[in-house]
Amino acid sequence: MNTYPDSVQFLYSLGNEVKTIKMGLERIQAVLAALGHPERACRWVHVAGTNGKGSTCAMIESALRASGLRTGLYTSPHLEEPTERIQIAGKQVSRELFLSAFQNVHQTAERLLASGVIDSHPTYFETVTAMAFVLFRDAGVETGVIEVGLGGRLDATNVITPVLSVITPIDFDHEAWLGSSLAAIAGEKAGIIKPGVPVVIAPQRPEAWEVLSARRATVIPVSLWLASDLDLHRLGCRFTAVKDDARIAIDCPLAGAHQINNALTAVAALHHLQVPTEAITEGIRQVRWPGRLELVSRYPDIILDGAHNPAGVAALAAHIQRFYKDRKVWLVYATMRDKSVDEISESLSPQVDEVILTAADSARSLRPEVMRELFPHPRVRVAARLSGALDILREASPGDAIFITGSLFLVGEARSLLRRPAGPVPAKETP
Repeated sequence: MNTYPDSVQFLYSLGNEVKTIKMGLERIQAVLAALGHPERACRWVHVAGTNGKGSTCAMIESALRASGLRTGLYTSPHLEEPTERIQIAGKQVSRELFLSAFQNVHQTAERLLASGVIDSHPTYFETVTAMAFVLFRDAGVETGVIEVGLGGRLDATNVITPVLSVITPIDFDHEAWLGSSLAAIAGEKAGIIKPGVPVVIAPQRPEAWEVLSARRATVIPVSLWLASDLDLHRLGCRFTAVKDDARIAIDCPLAGAHQINNALTAVAALHHLQVPTEAITEGIRQVRWPGRLELVSRYPDIILDGAHNPAGVAALAAHIQRFYKDRKVWLVYATMRDKSVDEISESLSPQVDEVILTAADSARSLRPEVMRELFPHPRVRVAARLSGALDILREASPGDAIFITGSLFLVGEARSLLRRPAGPVPAKETP
């Protein structure tokens, strides 16, 4: 495999990273040992949770970078191409670097497989995780921010010993792997908490908090921080983060009321890491996190949001109700077969005027004809693919608002199709 497309094709051939997941750390530990333990080369901040992980990671990394550190950021999934998952000093790695790291990890895995050290090739996620550690080590990253892929305890990222663990809000998702109760899911997420390593914990439901706070670690509750003088607008929020004598001005360009808690979680983590106040303010002000209530076009407004579980959809519904109730709202929706469509549709249907059901470019997509039976809305249309849904949207008026949501696969497709020569709308538009 001598080209970037070859590497991507091989990774995809390993199978969908959720459907083909292999819980356990043995393979990646063996691969990383053969690679010289790149996971030991940097300081790490490790972030788990159900919702808000990516946004929180992005804020923490941006502020660490603003403080002068050379940073790494590892997140998943990607929206348009895999290079997005691995960022160094605020920029996604080049295709050339991605290919080089892939070849290194793949060839190492093949040798271990041939010698019987591992029982199978590392999965998609394991492979890219190992690649990230190699790239961060080779680039001289000082502090890397690592987002858990699924769960925590047996996630491939859980080979690190971080200087700080962070747990964002826990809710129901991926129950087939993580358990059917909130306590069970919290137990899996709590697996990233290491003895003696402090952990920042965002506000949680009581059953999740009980599990998380019982671990042998110094707990730093985000609830100790308050958002004073809050101004929540449709493109983000402004407030002063207050705790004891600390006062930190926050101007967050990520939309949605849920970003208030994500920003406070990032602040709690950064304050513990002794990041200067000015760097926290500037880092969060500069943060970008595509595909989450992202305004990509105007007249009509087109907003992309990867809400794919009940908690994410509830946040989306609240955002529409708060800022778009006086406008005609269109919903373009696609989802995977393992999602609770009926529960999600009950949250979104009352907030929108027109519904277009479609399918993302994934073998796991639920057919829109099947979804139609589960959407209690008087105006539902079906488009086989997103391109057809965009054709229907030509009916929208300039003052309307269009939300494309339900799956990050769909959001990634939409970003590709809607990209214009002039680029997306700046996130810092006046509210």
